[in-house]
Amino acid sequence: MFGNARIAISAYQKVGIDAAIEVADPHRLILLLFSGAQAAIGNARAAMQQDRIAARGEAISKAIDIIGNGLKVSLDLELGGELAERLDALYDYLVLRLLRANLENDLQALEEVSALLEEVHGAWRQISPNAEQQAVA
Repeated sequence: MFGNARIAISAYQKVGIDAAIEVADPHRLILLLFSGAQAAIGNARAAMQQDRIAARGEAISKAIDIIGNGLKVSLDLELGGELAERLDALYDYLVLRLLRANLENDLQALEEVSALLEEVHGAWRQISPNAEQQAVA
């Protein structure tokens, strides 16, 4: 009985995320990537604390994928200048720290990655895509 409810809830959440992605502007997509990476790190943290090695590895792999193939790939190194270069280096560092967290069961590495991601995520949340339009008006 509860197994079916879990499946239904999971399907509902996936539909909700898929719908959010379909209607999101590029700014919102980046926010969703940050949220997804943080959720994956949270799952890895819980798995690490419960000594669930496979779940930890899956969650860390998901975070690495979001950072390396989502956030990093979204950077425009030509137009973004020094800021984009610094973010590119930061994302590389975060991926390396996540790999180390997985290999060494290192909770502090997870916490470091989470804190650094939250700093960038917080800054990104404060950037409004409409701010430029409002400044012109």
